[in-house]
Amino acid sequence: MTSVLLALVAAVSYGVSDFIGGLASRRVAALRVVLVSYPVSLLMVLAVAPFAGGEVTRSAVLWGAASGVAGGLAVWWFYLALADGPMSVVSPLTAILVAGLPVGVGFATGERPGVLAVTGIALALIAVVLVSRETPEAAGEAVDGHRARFTPTVAWLTVGSGFAFALAFIGLDRIGDDPGLWPLAMSRAAATVVVWAVAAGAGQFRLPPRDVARLAIGIALLDVVANGAMMYAFSGGMLSLVAVIGSLYPAATVLLAMTMLGERVGRLQQVGMVLAVAAVAMIAVG
Repeated sequence: MTSVLLALVAAVSYGVSDFIGGLASRRVAALRVVLVSYPVSLLMVLAVAPFAGGEVTRSAVLWGAASGVAGGLAVWWFYLALADGPMSVVSPLTAILVAGLPVGVGFATGERPGVLAVTGIALALIAVVLVSRETPEAAGEAVDGHRARFTPTVAWLTVGSGFAFALAFIGLDRIGDDPGLWPLAMSRAAATVVVWAVAAGAGQFRLPPRDVARLAIGIALLDVVANGAMMYAFSGGMLSLVAVIGSLYPAATVLLAMTMLGERVGRLQQVGMVLAVAAVAMIAVG
């Protein structure tokens, strides 16, 4: 039950972070936001890690670094896919890979949740896809003056980002029991290196305006909470269960967009949010 609650905390934190990140990315390029948020999140973890205890092992630190590299690449590829592709296709496809691949790895490595929990996993996978879909109005919008198309390049970027996000979750799961926060610090350091290298290569290595920088600090805090909660949830729960609950983060983003920005929520998204609630209840009980 504790792992379920931690995964829910992570999902909400991821969702709120994505919402704030979306607001910030409307003002500057997304890379300029994360090149601030990642190093700030690293500093936050380093400030707390000496007091968090835990047993630091070479394996845990390496898995933390691998998770950070995968997460940094995932963010880069996901934003590139969204820049040219239809969000109504890119977002759900990425989400199903993020949720589905860890479930497959968990089952392949011998995890056997109960029947009710397995039913909850199936409902959660459906919920992730439905909640991630754009409304018809948004799906038909043009991107940067041209119609968004799901080209082979966009397809590769979408699949690559989904795999990378899933690998980031799997890396957090492999850190092990009672790791403390040092593996998370290594994860944030590795992600920082990746994002800084990408931003430099793209000619976007410059600080955002002060108001966006403040949003980036908020994103950094949420990033630490989300990844820390997921790491501890994985240490006490099954990969197949924890990952799928953590992947329900789009529901929090959609709810915030609906309540804070007055955005319309499609019928399928509403069904997805109901299924998400039912899925979490089944996984918690099962």
